[in-house]
Parts: sequence; C-alpha cells; structure tokens
Amino acid sequence: MKNRVPFLVIGIVCLLALIGLVSSVVSNPVGFMQNILSLVVIGLLIWFIVRRFYKASPERKEQKAFVKAAKRSKKIQQHTKGKLLPKQGAQAKTATFKGKKRSASSAHLTVIEGKKSKKKNRATF
Repeated sequence: MKNRVPFLVIGIVCLLALIGLVSSVVSNPVGFMQNILSLVVIGLLIWFIVRRFYKASPERKEQKAFVKAAKRSKKIQQHTKGKLLPKQGAQAKTATFKGKKRSASSAHLTVIEGKKSKKKNRATF
C-alpha cells in the first residue's frame, strides 16, 4: 500500500497538468505558443551562458589536452602496429626465431643458491 501513494500523487499531478495544457491550447492558442517560444528562448539563453562559463574553466582545458594527447597516442599506436619500433627491433628479431614460446615463470617463487653445506665459523670475530 505504501508504494501506491506516491504513484497516485504523481498521476494526479500529471493529469491536472495535462488538463491545464489542453485548456490553455483551446482557450488561447496564440498565447500558448508565445509562452512556449519564450520558455525555449530563455532556456537557450541560460544554456549558452552556462556553456560559455563552463568552457572557460581550467579543468576543461586540461581535459581537452588529455583527450588530444590520447588521440595522438592512439593514432601512433595504430600507425606503428604493423611495423617494428627501432628500440624493439633487435628483441623482436630474436623472439621470432624461437620456435616455441616459453611458459611464464612464477615471479613470486625464487631459488636462492648458496653454500648451505659449509658450516659457519662463529669463533672468528
């Protein structure tokens, strides 16, 4: 029952708004069009003012610079995708001659080699 109350209130408000809109159009269509036109003009004016001030913020300029750099980087990656870069040329050539790929070793497991059979001389200072 609690969920029906807000639904009914919103429905009644929408119904009253629709009745008022229809009665306004029927009684004075020219005045209704003038009101709609004035609302659109005021909305566009506010939108342009907000957009103008928002565009001038330094965060926006930094964001534009970041997007521009990202596009440039993506373009370079696509351009060099098929070609070898000069720094990677020697490594890539040696990698192509190997027939099989190595399995990746576990980086967290290490072998420590040392002289474990030799006993420590603790008497020496």
